Amino acid sequence: MDVSTRAVLTAAASTLVAGAAILGETPLVGVSLALTLLLAAGWPVLLGLPSPLGSAVVVALGGAGSVLAVAATRGQPLLRDVPIVVALAVLLAFVNELARQDGRRRLVESVTGTVTGLLVVASAAGWVAAGRTPGATSLVVTGAAALAVSAAVSAVHLGVRTGAAVTTAAGVIAGGGVGAVMPAVGSVTGAALGFATGLLVASLHVLLDRVPALRSRWASVAAVVLPVLVSGILVYVVGRVLVG
Repeated sequence: MDVSTRAVLTAAASTLVAGAAILGETPLVGVSLALTLLLAAGWPVLLGLPSPLGSAVVVALGGAGSVLAVAATRGQPLLRDVPIVVALAVLLAFVNELARQDGRRRLVESVTGTVTGLLVVASAAGWVAAGRTPGATSLVVTGAAALAVSAAVSAVHLGVRTGAAVTTAAGVIAGGGVGAVMPAVGSVTGAALGFATGLLVASLHVLLDRVPALRSRWASVAAVVLPVLVSGILVYVVGRVLVG
């Protein structure tokens, strides 16, 4: 899967998040869960971890647990149970290493790679939390739209520096434009969301460029959903700061 295809699929996944937010919290939770499971399946392949099955299970449980913890939380702060889920998942990552029967080769790489995956999938809980902040649906739709446009623009081959600048600028313009027509968001908040998501897409585009593991289908799937998952926490934080 080449970089342009991955970028288009990332834009499609972002659009799916926006559509789910419009339909309600339950569809948004379902989409967030699905994306975490896709990342969990491909993450060990993307990083070349020595215990792919065990790492995938740990990351999947941590991601699903984080999303469901936010969905079950009533009152503020919405993310108060996520650190507990992540902490338990980190312990589970060590249990996974103890259960390995291959001599525990590349132990440090395996643990750090699995824990990093946990942090990524835990970010997906931000989409669900953002759906309960002031602005709610409008905030999620604006962030997802900015992410989708940024991802689509990144599919154009413009070079590293020019591509990063254009991708970020596209996110700012898209976020500001969508935010301007969305109630309770506004162009300033939308532009801030666009800047955050655009910069994220540009950074990951450079980071993952020419990674050999991306020849694998599942590694490519992980690369596709990675920006969408991480953007969840960005949208929530920007929404809490600028919307209330």
